[in-house]
Amino acid sequence: MSMGLRWLGTGTTILMLAGCAGQRGGDIPYNPAGFVAPDAAPLPTLTTDYRMGSGDVVSIRVFRVDSMSGDQTIDTAGRVNLPLLGLVPAAGRTTSELEADLKRQLGTRYLNDPQVAVSLKSAVQKTITVDGSVTQPGLYPVQAGSTLITAIAMARGTAEGANSRRVVVFRRVNGQRMAAAFDLSTIRKGEEPDPTIYAEDVIVVDGSRTSAAMKSVLQSLPFVSIFRPF
Repeated sequence: MSMGLRWLGTGTTILMLAGCAGQRGGDIPYNPAGFVAPDAAPLPTLTTDYRMGSGDVVSIRVFRVDSMSGDQTIDTAGRVNLPLLGLVPAAGRTTSELEADLKRQLGTRYLNDPQVAVSLKSAVQKTITVDGSVTQPGLYPVQAGSTLITAIAMARGTAEGANSRRVVVFRRVNGQRMAAAFDLSTIRKGEEPDPTIYAEDVIVVDGSRTSAAMKSVLQSLPFVSIFRPF
């Protein structure tokens, strides 16, 4: 089935991704030599989609249970250590997901109808966005040495109907939004290098879930410059 998406700006088509599932294609070049490290990334925007990582500080409040209320730093193993519950996984979760898990555990084992509030107090991690045809789109912490393969893995891999041969990375370089395409199938085979991913990169996997996601991404970009190999 043919998939396509256009973003129009001042009457001009700025970007078009088109082609058949399972194929390369589109106007964005693959593995461009000029797809360098981005401009310095700003501090992360703490949204409800943010997935926490080691070193982040989370504020936990359990109504009428002062011993369980307070600020917790997520440890290097991605956990918080709470009275009664012990070590609870927190990294890779949103605050609402952690909150739901704490409510479930406390309600099952200790309290009737526990009232729990979880909020992110501070984040040391910088983030990337993984969107399109992946299992779990969202914002994810990124660390030095992260690559495209690890970024896709954080989003629980490609979804059914994904075109792994067309993955687009958007990045700001020298004040401009740039884009480059990559082929996951050849990267996984070791035929092409696994590109480094940096904070604030936006990764979109083509496929059956891509249309609405791409529209959302493109609406957030004032301009997209297409890289040309050189």
